[in-house]
This record gives sequence, structure tokens and C-alpha cells, in this order.
Amino acid sequence: MPHTQPPPDTAHGLPAAVHRVPRVRVLRAAACTLLAFGCVPNAYADTLRVTVGGVAAELAGAIRAHVAASQYAERNDVSATQARVLAQDAARQAEVALQPYGYYNARVQSALTRHGSVWTLQLAVTPGPATLVKVLDVRMPDAALRLAPVRHAVDAFQPQPGTPMNDAAYEASKAAIGSALLETGWLDAEASEHKVLVTRATNRAAIHLHYQVGERYKLGAVSFSGSQFKPGFLDRYVPWRAGDWYSQSSLLALQQALTDAGYFALVDVEPEVARTKDHVVPVQVELAPAKRTVYTAGVFVGTDTGSGVRGGIRRRWINRSGHTLDTQALIAQYLKTAQIVYGIPRPGRNHANFNLGIGYRDENTKTSVSRTVSLAANETRDWHGFVRTIGVHVLSGTFTVGNSGKDVNIPGIEHGRSTLLYPEFNLTKKVADNPLFVRRGYALSLTARADPGVGTRFAQALADVTWIHAWDRDDRLIVRGNAGITSVRDFNQLPPQLRFFAGGDRSLRGYAYQAIGPRNSYTRVVGGQRLLVASATVEHYFTRDWGIAAFVDSGDAFDGTNFHAQTGAGLGLRWRSPVGMVRVDIGKPIRNRYYHGLQLHIAIGPDL
Repeated sequence: MPHTQPPPDTAHGLPAAVHRVPRVRVLRAAACTLLAFGCVPNAYADTLRVTVGGVAAELAGAIRAHVAASQYAERNDVSATQARVLAQDAARQAEVALQPYGYYNARVQSALTRHGSVWTLQLAVTPGPATLVKVLDVRMPDAALRLAPVRHAVDAFQPQPGTPMNDAAYEASKAAIGSALLETGWLDAEASEHKVLVTRATNRAAIHLHYQVGERYKLGAVSFSGSQFKPGFLDRYVPWRAGDWYSQSSLLALQQALTDAGYFALVDVEPEVARTKDHVVPVQVELAPAKRTVYTAGVFVGTDTGSGVRGGIRRRWINRSGHTLDTQALIAQYLKTAQIVYGIPRPGRNHANFNLGIGYRDENTKTSVSRTVSLAANETRDWHGFVRTIGVHVLSGTFTVGNSGKDVNIPGIEHGRSTLLYPEFNLTKKVADNPLFVRRGYALSLTARADPGVGTRFAQALADVTWIHAWDRDDRLIVRGNAGITSVRDFNQLPPQLRFFAGGDRSLRGYAYQAIGPRNSYTRVVGGQRLLVASATVEHYFTRDWGIAAFVDSGDAFDGTNFHAQTGAGLGLRWRSPVGMVRVDIGKPIRNRYYHGLQLHIAIGPDL
């Protein structure tokens, strides 16, 4: 079935009334004349201005770009002879400049005047009727048209019948069809006929674009050179099997996967079309190892953790099987952590990894103090668009809850010690148009964990979601939600890490970190079994890197059905710094019994 698409610009045997679409080019006569300018002594050091009237700004800009006189607009050495010669052909140049926009019968009148040392070339434009597309004849073989990328490119072709002929839209649509054919493996595709026929007398255009696609190609085996790993290890990153249809996206996915792996300083994926056999294209990947050991160090500030320093040593690969070792440490005012993670890549195209980790955490918040040691063994892999993690955790340590600062021995403080062994299941997904500054995107995390033992038997589920939407260049809406529920035999045996609190930079702004939760008989916050928090932030950027924000956060950490929304609202400053997004917010509790005044929040990090 024929489809309408744009034709190229070759026409043969046209009737007298029909003309080829002219191309924007430097006029030979004008060029020769201008070359002579250097030989004419300047009697005056004048300037030349070009004004265009009668058309919209876009067309006026196109005329200025094409008229030779515009090249002299910023100079102050234009002679009278030069000004007159430039003005002589300006009208014809302006008429030619309008043709790519569909105006083939435009009329332009030019007038050159002089006031003092300023020459003014005035171009009065009468564009006339636009040339409309009467016929759009794009033909594509059914084998290619059945594929969605090709079909969508054909259906989206511009200009459509009844709309003005436009060279730029035509070329862009033709390029989109070519890209879709390449993406889907039609490497021999070409336009066997491509013509744009314009009839000036009736202001009508006919586009004829006919394709031949040949045989569809397939992807073959992948060869790696320059790798530091044993043969077969890198096959886990290849997103196709030999014999799958050729896809440019698959080649880009391989390039991205190898780059993201962190093993290589250079990744060059090259389809070897010259070595194609039976329409199967082998792929060669050139690699160069990255620096094997990476050291990191830095200072940071955040109101939840206080100011501090962090450092790490990452061994990108330990052996030829790609095992990794990552050591990280953090020392801040209210938080100290250390962890070691050993990673073992698993075979397969789902990027599976087996991880073993040990960690230490010493945390002092507004409402609790805890010191714990943790052990973890888990497997992560890509799973139906998510990253899935299944593992087992051991958490052991001491804690106090209900304290404020160092008053750990006064009435109302609860002390505990626990050792928990529990499996954990987690799904995460992130979608973003730009990880550095998200305009459209979201993040989702779902977690379930349980300890079926005879001691602190518990089950817990959590959900976190963030959604970002920009409705124009300068404004964004960020919506966030957190929910959790716990069922536990003895709540007093749960460490603070497994209790629910609200408040802080990424929870309820206007309140200190983990300041909100159920209280004991001494009115001290001890955490709860349930969590429900919602947040909305509107950001407006007055420059590329600087903006302001307004926010409202509301929610509670609670037990049973005893939910009482705690609300905070405020204003903030945003800075897209070289190290990431910096957020400085000042929030205030709204009608809260326990908390008053302003709370400063500083957070640095990605949007999602």
C-alpha cells in the first residue's frame, strides 16, 4: 500500500511550467563583483544596515542570512560603490531566500538611502501565496513498512498535503526515514526516485519519494580485542544473539553497557559491514582497560548527617573473571559508616551479580542512637525493566530511642540490643530524560523483608516513589511519596533502622531528621510501625543554573490507625553545581504541638 513521503530534489523532463526546487547558493555574479571590492579604494568609512519588512521574524532572518549585504552590517569601512553594488542584487537574493519556505512568487523592492555615515538598505517583501503540497507520494516496500520505526517515520512525514512546501521539513523527514531504515537493518535501502516538482503558476508542489530496501541484515558474532578478561566473560553485555535482526539501538546498548561497567577507558563498537556474509554483520569491539584502582575522597554537608568527610577505594577488577572490591567510609557529625562489598559477576545478559558485604553504622539522630554491624549476601539482576535484589541480611547491635542529644540515662529513654536474620526483596526502577537535570522522569523502589525467627519476628514492606515533570523550560514539579508498614511480635526489639520516623531533607521538611513518630509515655519519639508521607515541590529557574523552590510536605510515622498529618512548608534555593544539584530549603512546621520555628535543610545529590 503506497504511503506518502518526501522526494529528493532531482527532476527530469519537467514541463515548462514546472521547475525544480531551487537551492540556496551564493550567486556567482555577486561573488565576482564582491571580489573586486578589494581593488576599489574606500572614499568613506561608512556602515551598512539591512532592514527587512513585510514578513515574520523567521523569514526576515532567512533573508538577512542570504543577502550578501548582511555580511557588511558589522563593518565600518563600506564605500559608496560597495553599498550600491550590494543593493543592486539584494532583491533577487531575498526572493531566492524565501523559496525553501514555500514562497516561489515573492516580490521584493529594495531602497538604498544614506544618512550621515550610515547606509540603510531597506527590503520591502511581498511574500505572495505560499506554495502548498498537492501530492505526497511516498512508497515503501511492505516488508519495511511493517516495522514500527519505519512506519512511524513515514506517517510523520512533513510537509503534509495542504501545508506549505518547506525544504527543511522535507529534508528532516527524509533523514528520519533513512535513520529508521538503518535502525531496523535495511542497510542497502535507497530512494530510487526522489523528486520535488513545483508549479509556480498554481503555487502547487508534488513530492515523489520511492524506496527500494533490498535484503534485511542480521547481527553476527561479537569479537573483543584489548580486554583484560578471560574469553567469554564480556558476552554477558551483548544484548543480542547471533542471527538477531540488525539494530542500531542494540549496538548503542552494547556500547553503553560496556561503558557503564567501569572496566574500560575506551569502548569502540564497530559493525564490520565490509565483512558481511549472507547479510550477517559481524561486530568488532575495541577496548582499552581503565585505571584498575580508583581512590575517592571529599567533604560534604547535609542537615540530616551534619558536615563530614568521605573516602573510598574501588578495585574495578580483581581477577580475569571481573570480580570487584569496593571499600567506603564516611565520618560526619551524626553518622559514621564503613562497608566492604565484594562483587562477583554472573553469566547471562541480565547483568546478574552476586555480592557479599560487611558494614558498620554509628548513627546519632534527633531521636535515637544506634551502633550496628551488618552482613549481607544478595544477588542483583535486570528483571522486566527493574533492578531486582534478593538477599539475606544479618543485623546486630545496640541502640537507644527517645533520646535527645546525649541525655541517654534520663527517664523515657529506651535501650535495646538485637540480632536479626532476615531475607530481603527489592525492586527499583529509574527513568530519566537527563540524569543530571531531570525534566521528565520517575524513580520507584519497592522493598519487602521479614524475620520468621522465634525472637523478633517481623515483616515489613516499603514503597518510595518520585515523579518529576517540567511543563516548560524553566519550571518543574517534583512529587514524592513514601509508605511503609510493619508487623512485629515485640516492637521494642526492633533497632531504629527498622522503625519508621518522619522528618528531614528527604522526608518532611520543616522538621529535624527523624523528629516525627509515635511517642512513649514520656512524650519521647520512639518510632512507629507505619509511615505515610507526601511531598510536592515547584521549582522555577531564572537562569540555567539558579532557581527558587516552594514546597509543602505532609505525613506521619504512626501506629495502627493513629495517623495525624504533620505538615511543613517553605521556600528554597536551587543550584546546578559542577558536583550535582544543591538544594537549600527553609521550612516551617504548620500548627505543630511540639515543633516551632524555622528549619534549615541542605541536600546535595541527583534528583532521582
